[in-house]
Amino acid sequence: MIVNQHQKGWEIIYHRAHALLAAEIAGHWNAKERPIRWLETIAAISHHDDLEKEWEEKNITEAGAPLDFTLIEDIDVPKIRQLTQNARYRGRWVAMMISMHMSFLHEGNRGQLPELDEFLDEQLKNQDQWRKELNITKDEAVKAYEFFQWCDRLSLILCNRMIPVGERALEIATLSDGKRYDVMQRSDGNLTVTPWPFQEKEFTVNVEACYVEQLQFASSAELSQALQTAPIKTLEWTFVKS
Repeated sequence: MIVNQHQKGWEIIYHRAHALLAAEIAGHWNAKERPIRWLETIAAISHHDDLEKEWEEKNITEAGAPLDFTLIEDIDVPKIRQLTQNARYRGRWVAMMISMHMSFLHEGNRGQLPELDEFLDEQLKNQDQWRKELNITKDEAVKAYEFFQWCDRLSLILCNRMIPVGERALEIATLSDGKRYDVMQRSDGNLTVTPWPFQEKEFTVNVEACYVEQLQFASSAELSQALQTAPIKTLEWTFVKS
């Protein structure tokens, strides 16, 4: 889960909600620039955090605060393997996008665990097989995954409240073609992206967040119970072409 401090406690956004926000962003992409199998790629974006079940897992720090996902250090290989296997039931394209995402997230940890290395090798083999079966090039797969990753990154920027003040730009990503995208909050409070990659000149996206005022919890179960009854607020961002 994504955890932000606020004046009265914690703002918490579930990972599945973040993934849905990323898919919303993807849905507004310029029609002329959409990757192949665009809708299937949006499905992969929407479901890429399906294994995250914050309400069932360890979700507090040693100090009892809600546990932000960036503080999780252990790599649960059976869990990420299950995610890639389950993605196969939505089709090979979705499975390939999820597999490429797992490679992106975990290749930097290669050499730490034998089972992780085995998993990463499996992903590279699967990706090669699926490209051949789907009759697509590696460049086409990379372009689609970069789109996936771009939308995921912008969603995380929004959910983590990382947008700078003072009309300062923040890099979203630089793609393999060298094109860099930045997001900025305008003086009117709306956001813009440069260069503008979307179909509409203006649109709004949203995500739901839970709010808890209790600062510390004795157990993960206590936090999970608090989240079940916590107030929910819809956060909205309007993007406008400058």
